[in-house]
Amino acid sequence: MLLSVRLQCYNHAMYLEQALQSICSQNTNFPFEVVIGDDFSTDDSIAIIKKTIAKNTNSNISFCLLERTPGDDYYTQRKAKGRLYNFLDIVHQCQGKYIALLDGDDFWTDPLKLQKQVDFLEANHDVSISFHKAEMLINGKIQPHKIDKEFLNTPFGYIELLKHHNFIISASVVFRKPDNFMLPDWFCDVPFGDLALYKLISQSGKIMGLNTSMCVYRVHDKGLYSGISKIQTRRSFVAFYNTIFPFLNTQEKTVVTSKIKATLLEIAKLKYPKNRVLRVLYYLYIRLKL
Repeated sequence: MLLSVRLQCYNHAMYLEQALQSICSQNTNFPFEVVIGDDFSTDDSIAIIKKTIAKNTNSNISFCLLERTPGDDYYTQRKAKGRLYNFLDIVHQCQGKYIALLDGDDFWTDPLKLQKQVDFLEANHDVSISFHKAEMLINGKIQPHKIDKEFLNTPFGYIELLKHHNFIISASVVFRKPDNFMLPDWFCDVPFGDLALYKLISQSGKIMGLNTSMCVYRVHDKGLYSGISKIQTRRSFVAFYNTIFPFLNTQEKTVVTSKIKATLLEIAKLKYPKNRVLRVLYYLYIRLKL
């Protein structure tokens, strides 16, 4: 199997048909599989998945909807390890040389997306992660997702994502699966699974962005991080940095150490914007706690 599409969803009934149709519309000169993991949705997600699969006419695609029932092994592991176990479980069941990422509330806009990225990775063996520009759908309006030009058409390392921010939209990613690839246990402990994945994959090659937009990332009030406070967001980043720190190289650790300090200062300033004394005391407190 040359390519697997990892499709994960939870209560995406409003969006799943569009996501699945964007997969079914892919025009490739190779067969590929779509491995779907629904995380016990309480809406009509499963019914929509089955209905859309049944209507598929693309002979290049084989679908695998992972069987999951309350009380089974997946249910037990998911309960113990948290939401990212869904991500881990799907990826481990992907058979492809390459894996494309898509969530049930996002969709692809170019029918040649998979062909273009697989061709690129086949021709560039020093690149492990291919991504591309994207658009965001916010309140019914499409707007571009901004990426600095220096990160398009030029390979770079994981440290750039630490220095700046995670500017890679996961729906744009196709990565080269390492030999005998297994996500480590700590993967389920991080707040940002995609950013942790890029660290693991980029150890065997560079990251490179294509200067063309081929997907839409949907921003809505049911998104995982929609509506959480600025302080909570920054706390999540500190938790991420602390979890991944032991697995970074020396240069990456230097960057992350600086990032942790700056993020804690931001949290203290947000907590006490007008009182410098309390701000300093709170910074010292959370530095020990977080």
